[in-house]
Amino acid sequence: MFPLSNSLVLVLNRLWQPVNICSARRAIGLIYLGHARAVHRDIEQNFFTHDLDSWIEFSTDGNEPDVEFVRTISTCFRLPTVIVLATFDKLPKKEVKFTRRNVFERDRFICQYCGVRFDHQSLNIDHVVPRDKGGRNTWENVVCSCVPCNTRKGNRLPADIQMFPINEPKVPRWRPFFSVSQTPNHMHDSWIHFLNPGMAGAFASS
Repeated sequence: MFPLSNSLVLVLNRLWQPVNICSARRAIGLIYLGHARAVHRDIEQNFFTHDLDSWIEFSTDGNEPDVEFVRTISTCFRLPTVIVLATFDKLPKKEVKFTRRNVFERDRFICQYCGVRFDHQSLNIDHVVPRDKGGRNTWENVVCSCVPCNTRKGNRLPADIQMFPINEPKVPRWRPFFSVSQTPNHMHDSWIHFLNPGMAGAFASS
């Protein structure tokens, strides 16, 4: 197998929604098997897709800067930065891991009793229904709480002290893939259109 760089590739489902990141090796394998097509954006912001043959042919046209190429015994072609899957049209299902940090993230570091935002060092996890009263250690029974509010509520029920969470605690919705925007070193310029829903563009198919 030919060597590849550590480049990452954005994976879109059939509806052009971002669903994953994969290695360049994996992306080329999917294109080779016909399970995906390479995506290219021209200077007029139109998008075109390519199977392996047309991608190799396209790679010989022009001389764009900052484009990585891979060489095989018989040919040379550019590494794709975005691929679109041929048949998969769903968004992946994934549960958010139940952790202290993720509870803080869900509640946006806001105490669910006083409504004040704190840094993580000033926050605790409060069980809405205390565990010694049958409360469970689940998304639906824990909230972000500052130390004073946590101390005030203690192990009492909300109705006993009239302290009710500002927002009903729920399992957070997993937003597929968009957390990649927090790691810009792993992003390619061609990804921005798909990771930023506010950007519009025209689509064309070869």
